[in-house]
Amino acid sequence: MAAITSTPVTTSTTQNTTPTAVNSATLASNFQTFLTLLTTQLKNQNPLDPMDTNQFTQQLVQFAQVEQQMKSNEQLTTLVAINKSAQATTALAYVGATVVVDGATAAYADGKPATWSFNVSKPATATVTIKDSTGQTAYTGTFGVNPGDQKFSWDGKGNDGKQWPAGNYTLTAAAVDANKQTVAVSTEVQAVVDSVDLTKEPPMLSINGTDFGVDKVKRIVRPNAG
Repeated sequence: MAAITSTPVTTSTTQNTTPTAVNSATLASNFQTFLTLLTTQLKNQNPLDPMDTNQFTQQLVQFAQVEQQMKSNEQLTTLVAINKSAQATTALAYVGATVVVDGATAAYADGKPATWSFNVSKPATATVTIKDSTGQTAYTGTFGVNPGDQKFSWDGKGNDGKQWPAGNYTLTAAAVDANKQTVAVSTEVQAVVDSVDLTKEPPMLSINGTDFGVDKVKRIVRPNAG
């Protein structure tokens, strides 16, 4: 019977030269060649008719600007790599933890009810519908709810008394106030993080078969904190 209660990568090495390394080597070679030519011309210029240095100055400035930009790109690449590593480390720490996220899918297991929380802004009457992973309706019910977080627990039994199998079930709730005006309902689920997909960016947490970003975790719950 349903009940509502108010609650206050594998890494590998490669021998391929990166584009940044190639560009740096080319720039260094060109710059060295430029300095050699400049030095040679300065040594052999006519003291009575010295060369115009404006062009040399412009080229020196261009070389400096390109070198600075390449170093900035290298630093940005390093920062991106550090950020990705930090995201992966943070996500991995959630595996096995019980968390609360915005969502509507909760797990029902024999002897362990599926539990959701939903919130309304004012007193209302809510119609709750629970469906299994194939979209079949397992349970429906209508209840009076108060403002704030409402916990809804389902023991796996349908309206006809049928015991539904263990699995993931999705809850939808529609609420109206005393004047039959629609009241917005937000839902949350509390569940264990099953795994983390590090191939996605950012890494995604798998909770009851649904992927969530770390930023979607609202709070972490101690195992004995119901």
